[in-house]
Amino acid sequence: MAYSFDFSSINADNLAVLGDGMIVSLQITAVAVVVGIVWGTLLAMMRLSSAKPLQWLAAAYVNTFRSIPLVMVLLWFFLIVPQLLQKLLNLSPSTDFRLTSALVAFALFEAAYYSEIIRAGIQSVPKGQINASLALGMTYGQSMRLVILPQAFRNMIPLLLTQGIVLFQDTSLVYVSALADFFGQAYGIGERDGRIVEMLLFAGAVYFVICFSASLLVRRLQKKVIS
Repeated sequence: MAYSFDFSSINADNLAVLGDGMIVSLQITAVAVVVGIVWGTLLAMMRLSSAKPLQWLAAAYVNTFRSIPLVMVLLWFFLIVPQLLQKLLNLSPSTDFRLTSALVAFALFEAAYYSEIIRAGIQSVPKGQINASLALGMTYGQSMRLVILPQAFRNMIPLLLTQGIVLFQDTSLVYVSALADFFGQAYGIGERDGRIVEMLLFAGAVYFVICFSASLLVRRLQKKVIS
């Protein structure tokens, strides 16, 4: 007997719940992008530093996170972060740290990937630029902040935004900590109503529309950057 589709679960009440889940997904994405770029920039500069210990520390961090599945990192932080915060802040064991754990895990994980993008962007700037800035009396930090990084980030914008799109897709993995993101809410509604197939199809369509639209915007921006 053929499966009978029923999309009646996609109603106003459930859309409101899904909207709340989407806010969580976007919140994780925004925090992970901002923190990931900031921390990733520092890691990239450490890897390009002449100080060997800084190079080794940054390389160890990047290689470690790039060699571990994201879902495993999420589980680790879901188990570790709550215990650390409870001990440091003397909080109740019943305090919900799922969102905090997800934010920390995604930010630190994505920083490893942003670091490689930013390092490549810095290296794409001609070395003559930094030599010229040093000849003008700037310090190494000033030349990086005022000359190299602005040019590098201009070249990297499409790649950084593309990584942000991938990050938004990966937020669906927070289901392992039972966090009520968009995917988690869709799955929960489908399980409750006995319409998991329909809700997962709807969730997939939403992810596709958002990510495809964002990809088109990145392509348009990339053409402007190149031109």
